Amino acid sequence: MKIFKFGGASVSSTEAIKNATSIIDLFPDKKVIVVSAMGKTTNELEELVKSYFNRASNMELILERIRNYHAGITTGLGLTDADLVQVEVLFADLKKRLSMNPSLNFDYEYDQVVCYGELISTAIISAYLNKQGLKSQWMDIRQSLRTDETHREAIVDWKWSEMLINNSFNFRDTDLYVTQGFIGSTNTNQTTTLGREGSDFTAAILGNLLNAESVTIWKNVPGVLNGDPVDFEDTVKLEELSYREAIELAYSGAKVIHPKTIKPLRNKKIPLLVRPFDFPDQAGTMIHDVDHQLDLVPIFILKKNQALVTISPSDFSFIGIDQLSGVFSLFKKRRIKVNLIQQSAIDLSLCIDEPEVGLETLVVELRKKFDVLYNTGLILATIRFYDEDALIKMKNNRQLFLEQKSRRTARLVLK
Repeated sequence: MKIFKFGGASVSSTEAIKNATSIIDLFPDKKVIVVSAMGKTTNELEELVKSYFNRASNMELILERIRNYHAGITTGLGLTDADLVQVEVLFADLKKRLSMNPSLNFDYEYDQVVCYGELISTAIISAYLNKQGLKSQWMDIRQSLRTDETHREAIVDWKWSEMLINNSFNFRDTDLYVTQGFIGSTNTNQTTTLGREGSDFTAAILGNLLNAESVTIWKNVPGVLNGDPVDFEDTVKLEELSYREAIELAYSGAKVIHPKTIKPLRNKKIPLLVRPFDFPDQAGTMIHDVDHQLDLVPIFILKKNQALVTISPSDFSFIGIDQLSGVFSLFKKRRIKVNLIQQSAIDLSLCIDEPEVGLETLVVELRKKFDVLYNTGLILATIRFYDEDALIKMKNNRQLFLEQKSRRTARLVLK
């Protein structure tokens, strides 16, 4: 049994869905297909939930735009009203949700609305597979994947999920399931999400709990490259990676793999394949248990929308463990991710994901105890297997705020 994951780009149009269907048909094994929202639907739904939460006047317009986009795809696929009963039910549910007054918890409302991107996309794809004679069963993953109540970054309840997933995905009546990435639910059936781009993680969870032969992520790139082709020319495909190396790249911000994806697969030594959906006969990149030294070229990763916050005790005292504990508790409370830390005797510098809102209030809170300097709009550049030429290429006359090196990794905070 195999797990296939298709991201938003791979199901963004009529032609893309037909291509994904042909890929599924190429592999007759028992499969679970994990699918993201189509195209940029998650972005649209994020705008919708902001409008809903603020009771803005453009809410109906955004919803109509989302509906029209999906209607264009279903028309192109030749699906009839009879094929799309589940899709209509989901749109009706979403509209009913939006007619209710929102709670005061934005993260909760985010999860209840944004989940419809995955639910609708999978209902359409399952209907099309059945239309093409590929018997599939649509599954609402929220009935099986249980999490805690941390909205927008839920933690998986592995014990409950294992029991429910093995009971639901039992392959008794079908060899092909279609389900959603990114979403789950609490024990009280409140929808949660696993973090932005979390569909890869869902595929890994299912791979682990169902003891899959492999997990394949179908992407619009030849495999894992040594740099994002949007940012770098002459990128090179990496034929294989170890689990450890993949975790390092994902943690540093490589977009091709969600950071939480590797651990569930490594724990059961399930290989992860990253393959191009435009050329399904190509091998792509294999991430697996490697028993030899990898000879890799420098790998470049850019993490954008970063802020650098530097704090110093106002009384010129040393930064001790008690002060560090208080600072990190504050960041944790505000759910701000720290990507790099550098400490001297009286300075602590933290490179963080710049929050959409709240940075100024964080600085005000820090200034109760510290002198604070901060810069926004920065890039955190990571180079794995760096050499001097790679460092020169990355700096390239950019303003350098901070540099940190270890044996294999150089990290630079740049403007």
